[in-house]
Amino acid sequence: MSHTVHCRKYDQELEGMARPPYPGPKGKKLYETVSKKAWLEWVGLQTMLINEKQLNVLDPSTKVFLDEQLEKFLSNEAVEKIEGYVPPSE
Repeated sequence: MSHTVHCRKYDQELEGMARPPYPGPKGKKLYETVSKKAWLEWVGLQTMLINEKQLNVLDPSTKVFLDEQLEKFLSNEAVEKIEGYVPPSE
């Protein structure tokens, strides 16, 4: 059974995630305030950032960087650009 959340990125009621993306309070807050749509978009962006910037996910500074980018993404602020990336045209 799906649930709806008031998505902080899109400022509207949308389908929520099936379960919290992380354990603990941070995961619970994301589960309650971020839509499935926004989370899937973030996962795609996060994957591009990790791959294109050749980030080491075991490095603590990478976690800090990705957490900062997540907050910017969810707040509709500019996130780190990937050099040479051209979004697909619709």
